[in-house]
Amino acid sequence: MIRHRIAALDALRGVAVAGIVPMNVIAYAMPAAAYINPRAYGGDGPFATGLWALSFLLVEDKFRTLFAMMFGVGVTILIERGGAHPWRAHYARMAALFVIALAHAVLLANNDVLRAYAVIGCLLPFLIRLPLRWLLIGAAALMLGQLAVSGYVAWAWLRYWHALASGLTSDMSGMAEVERRFGADPQVIAASIAQWQESLPERIVRRMNDWPLQFTAIAAQIPSTLAAMLVGVTAWRSGLLAGQWPQRRLLRLAAWLGLPSLVALAAMAAWSIFTGFDAIVTAFNALVLSAPFDMMLGIAYAALAMALFGGPLAARASTRRWAAVGRMALTNYLGTSFVFAGLFAAWGLGLFGMVTRAQTLALGLIPVALMLVVSPLWLNRFRQGPAEWLWRSLAALKPLPIRLPR
Repeated sequence: MIRHRIAALDALRGVAVAGIVPMNVIAYAMPAAAYINPRAYGGDGPFATGLWALSFLLVEDKFRTLFAMMFGVGVTILIERGGAHPWRAHYARMAALFVIALAHAVLLANNDVLRAYAVIGCLLPFLIRLPLRWLLIGAAALMLGQLAVSGYVAWAWLRYWHALASGLTSDMSGMAEVERRFGADPQVIAASIAQWQESLPERIVRRMNDWPLQFTAIAAQIPSTLAAMLVGVTAWRSGLLAGQWPQRRLLRLAAWLGLPSLVALAAMAAWSIFTGFDAIVTAFNALVLSAPFDMMLGIAYAALAMALFGGPLAARASTRRWAAVGRMALTNYLGTSFVFAGLFAAWGLGLFGMVTRAQTLALGLIPVALMLVVSPLWLNRFRQGPAEWLWRSLAALKPLPIRLPR
């Protein structure tokens, strides 16, 4: 059993929490459809299109997959370490995390992932000791099941798009709903901008009143998130994320998974661009067709990071800095939401809907810079990040020590 911290794994966790920032900042700065479709808001000129393509190719859902993998690893490590009552301690942590996640979702982030993590975390103790082959089969089955369901729904839209593109029909009435959800519907955009003008108390009341959506959001995330967590458990128990694989094997895995994924994703990006970001094509690519390749590329990132952080970059100060970010992953995840709310919400600077995609991504560098600067300084004096301390203290039902002994 490994009890010491693995710097490369901490650094990978730091990269994961920073890597979800470029997509999260779009969710805070622009109407929802802009998350997958640049035509929806923020500019669709050549530069904005290039930024979207890079995000789609390298970022969108890859780091969210990686973040979920790291959570699966963390749960496995804590249960393996045991203690007097490891399962009781685990479920106390999941309950405390769910409370934190609900507060985060109500106050700051519609797209909070921690709610689903807390729910799925309750399943992991029953799964983490399964044979590695069964863990991978389970992850693949979950992904295929989600693809089958979402693909079945999307198939009707693709048939309609094909009929329009080939001239078999000229009836545009079916585009209205797709534009409303994934395109540039003016009324939806205007309503989204108006909603972001609400005060913080108004937001709290609205989010409390739409509580059924909280559970819908959790349910929608379960298959793909559980699949990523199972992959993370497998990667830990196989030694990949425990620092036990040789560098050559890690790089070979990264190449075998990463290169075909990048080719497939590049083809999807080109298809979306060629159609002028048609809402049907762009949504199909982002929400359905890209999913297995996002997972593959997330695993490739993990292997590449372990090869670098555990190899030529092991002694670098930059690795220690990223490791500090990873040790405070929960604090940095929540802290990013505070920064973005301060920038884009009406009770902050109120920049929602006022910035281009390039400006939005540039503003996303602010929390990443803060992570890299603040995390090492904080851990020089304290045992863990403030959110980690709150999480563990809530789980223990008492305040735990936070300062390092002098």
